[in-house]
Amino acid sequence: MAALDPRDADVADAAADPVHIPGASEPPGHASGGVLGRSYRALSIGIVSVVVLIAFEATAVGTAMPVAARELDGVSLYAFAFSAYFTTSLFGMVLAGQWSDRRGPLSPLTCGIAAFAAGLLLSGTAGAMWLFILGRAVQGFGGGLVIVALYVVVGRAYPERLRPAIMAAFAAGWVVPSIVGPLAAGTVTEHLGWRWVFVGIPVLVVFPLALALPQIRRRAGGPVDGSKDAASFDARRIRLALGISLGAGLLQYAAQDLRWLSLLPGAAGTALLVPAVLGLLPRGTYRAARGLPSVVLLRGVAAGSFIAAESFVPLMLVTQRGLTPTLAGFSLAAGGATWALGSWVQSRSRVEPYRDRLMTLGMVLVAAAIAAAPSVLIEAVPVWTVAVAWGFGCFGMGLVISSTSVLLLHLSAPEEAGSNSAALQISDGLSNVILLAAGGAAFATLGGGTVAHSTTEAAGAASHPVAFAAVFLPMAAVALLGAWVTTRVRER
Repeated sequence: MAALDPRDADVADAAADPVHIPGASEPPGHASGGVLGRSYRALSIGIVSVVVLIAFEATAVGTAMPVAARELDGVSLYAFAFSAYFTTSLFGMVLAGQWSDRRGPLSPLTCGIAAFAAGLLLSGTAGAMWLFILGRAVQGFGGGLVIVALYVVVGRAYPERLRPAIMAAFAAGWVVPSIVGPLAAGTVTEHLGWRWVFVGIPVLVVFPLALALPQIRRRAGGPVDGSKDAASFDARRIRLALGISLGAGLLQYAAQDLRWLSLLPGAAGTALLVPAVLGLLPRGTYRAARGLPSVVLLRGVAAGSFIAAESFVPLMLVTQRGLTPTLAGFSLAAGGATWALGSWVQSRSRVEPYRDRLMTLGMVLVAAAIAAAPSVLIEAVPVWTVAVAWGFGCFGMGLVISSTSVLLLHLSAPEEAGSNSAALQISDGLSNVILLAAGGAAFATLGGGTVAHSTTEAAGAASHPVAFAAVFLPMAAVALLGAWVTTRVRER
């Protein structure tokens, strides 16, 4: 679908033919009011509640994970508890895109939430580390289904004028969990045990399901008229999805074990990833072709550079400046609020004509924040510098991430919203693992591995500050590359 001038958005909304979805009582876009108006209130509260639960799980489980691995005698397999979630979520994303385009987002969303809850229960009741990792894999598969299905719901159920606002609500849904999640999970883990962090969350799924599913069935259920055969799936894309999941897992394994033998799984992972990425992402993504390919590429560049850098901030503050883990974690807490603020700014209708410039500004802020973070390696620089810089960086991410979601739906035909949303999420997740693997390998090569085993007092002598710089500065360069990509997200 060709891009329209954003200043003509109101005219385009009025002129566009409504998409007919079997089972829908009214075409999307004909209802009045905002996302919390009478027509959309139940749907908005329901799907945002799902996002809040996913956000709370992401922040809470990370706090309980070290205790779980220690009690299950699986510290050596600790990293796989994270990678299992990631690799299966990639497959779930592609499957959800196929499923949503052919049969509507209701079924993948319902099955995704069920798998997400089942994975939490399996991990929470596991008696061995391998069962715990299996639960994380099931949970990741469900998470991949849910996130893509939610994007399709937004594309079908909300008119274009309301999509920036609901994306801003998604971002706001992370604010409270990012602040409360670690503290609540730590308290529960300390007083009740780590298992309650996992088994308690599925109970909370009932409310958003009861509220959102009837609305999704009415507004976004069933295949879009003119879509592909609703009874079949693209077997080639499913095979590519398996390839990208397995390839990502092999690359993660190779990056965690820096030996010559690790080159073999690394090479095998690359051989699986390259054709899968070329087949699943829009043509021209790797060369930043104008329009949709650049939107998908920008999502990966922004998310990967920021998350890879953020992963090393607490470790740097603990080992180099002597902060406690709690204080190091809270140094990033304000970022949840500024991220939501950035997402809210991009949702304002008056800034729509300037969305491209806002995205460029956002990536410059992200690059500046990442580059400023290692300045605290100098003792004379106050520790709070990181918190301030990261607040600005998160504001930039709020501008960029929500805007990529809005532009993707704007550039996607209704019958392609699922596949394109899956491509956006694949770019996001895959860039995370690739840049994290690259940053981790550089960190370990330059002596950063000694940091984790040194006491606070000895950190300055035992660790190598240059190892942190080797992570942050390249990621800042990647973010600056993203600033250039923002100039290519609009078709001529």
